[in-house]
Amino acid sequence: MEKRSALITGANKSIGFETARQLGLRGYKVWLGCRDEQRGRAAMEKLAAEGIESCFIVMDVTDAGTLQEAAQQVLKEEGKLDVLINNAGISGDQQVAPSEQSIDDIIEVYNTNVFGAIRVTQHFIPLLRAASGAKIIMVSSGLGSLEWVSDLNHPYSKIQAMGYTSSKTALNAITVAFAKELIDDNISVNAVDPGYTATDFNGHTGYRTVSEAAAGIVWLAEREGSETTAGFFFDGSRAPW
Repeated sequence: MEKRSALITGANKSIGFETARQLGLRGYKVWLGCRDEQRGRAAMEKLAAEGIESCFIVMDVTDAGTLQEAAQQVLKEEGKLDVLINNAGISGDQQVAPSEQSIDDIIEVYNTNVFGAIRVTQHFIPLLRAASGAKIIMVSSGLGSLEWVSDLNHPYSKIQAMGYTSSKTALNAITVAFAKELIDDNISVNAVDPGYTATDFNGHTGYRTVSEAAAGIVWLAEREGSETTAGFFFDGSRAPW
């Protein structure tokens, strides 16, 4: 059986790295998309110590030039891509009232969380089409759920981070847009909420582990066929948009 491949952006630490580890233990060849070469190679060495085949690849989701080079490298070495996981993201200013958050900060967040995911997906669609039943997974957030954040009784409604929360709502909309375009190519496109996970994003205050967060992403990667598409999931169950 031909070995499956997965590319993960922001894969050198936290949820991205743990997702790479879990997929690698399931037999995937993992492409570690990272901006920093030193950190990327360190992540690759950690995975190698567990017997996981991985390859570091320079990728800055805000720089189309690096994405073009990355796509060409995967094309040359693999000829296809089975799973693309858009994990890279930034938080922007937190606990700032919408009326006080700077436009520059919001633009920076969108450039990574929204436009970055679009750039990466567009560059790798040809490689995904070359695979059989490929998958695209957008690592979103429950904070992007309009139902949850608009419910004043839900804890997510208390979060003041307009740039970040709205960027994840936009990412959910992008998920649906790509899903509709690619359904005839047998490519599934879904978003996943990893939950409030202890990472650098929140000073490691989240109640979930990176292992728990990554499990939901891996679950989507392992789904057979493209019958599950245009969905938003949390721990294997549908989440509200």
